[in-house]
Amino acid sequence: MEKQWKCGDCGKGFRFPSKLEIHRRIHTGERPFTCPVCGKGFALSSNLWVHQRVHTGERPFTCSVCGNGFTQSSNLMKHQRVHTGEKPFTCSTSGTAFNNSSQLLTHQQVRTEEKPFTCSVCGKGFTQSSSLHSHNVTHSNERPFKCSDCGSGFKRSQDLMIHQRIHTEERPFSCSQCTNRFRTISNLRAHQRIHTEERPFSCSHCTKRFRTSSDLRIHRRVHTGERPFSCSHCTKRFRSSSALRRHQQVHSVERPFTCSVCGKGFTQSSSLLAHQRVHN
Repeated sequence: MEKQWKCGDCGKGFRFPSKLEIHRRIHTGERPFTCPVCGKGFALSSNLWVHQRVHTGERPFTCSVCGNGFTQSSNLMKHQRVHTGEKPFTCSTSGTAFNNSSQLLTHQQVRTEEKPFTCSVCGKGFTQSSSLHSHNVTHSNERPFKCSDCGSGFKRSQDLMIHQRIHTEERPFSCSQCTNRFRTISNLRAHQRIHTEERPFSCSHCTKRFRTSSDLRIHRRVHTGERPFSCSHCTKRFRSSSALRRHQQVHSVERPFTCSVCGKGFTQSSSLLAHQRVHN
């Protein structure tokens, strides 16, 4: 059957005018189907139907290996590759294989440093439109998703779901190379680079490469001189929150690292290590 119904914006053809009408919402941004709980809009009624499971807690698609539930069959299929080790998507440039196409796309855009999706509020760029959509929530103070255990509020339902694993101690993502397990798939992916030795994030100022984008972001401060974390007890500033935490032990009476020879206490493990050379 001929695709006689053509989109005036991109030229794509459709067999039925109803399909063309739905397609045109991509260009117009129309989202006629609205969630009655949170107000989020969708281009398709089927997308709204799936989204509402976020509020109802329904997860009809269950993994037969670990019992994890999913709102969509496609998410279950992607998850099952964690257990099978299947990586059907391969980068033609580096040869690196991935569980799903979105990981491959992110990897390829990281290699080219292309970030075509830009936040209209702060100008931050993203490799995927979904990442930009998630980021846009950070500019809102609304936290509609509440934890029933501790009352903490979250801007996104997926953030609440991940947070709740702190209470359940659930670590559904296991490394196929070792016994480590993780709360999030992103933490698992970052960990797996220890085994693959992949360092996809490269510094534009020097030759150093990093396993995670956060490590690269912290490293760049060496070149920019940025020190966004300030000590509330003195005037010192630090490049990372972990460096600030280590420093704050100087102001604390707590000395958790103790010499087994003389009993002297230290605020940092590195100070203890340097001290132990006295006894050698």
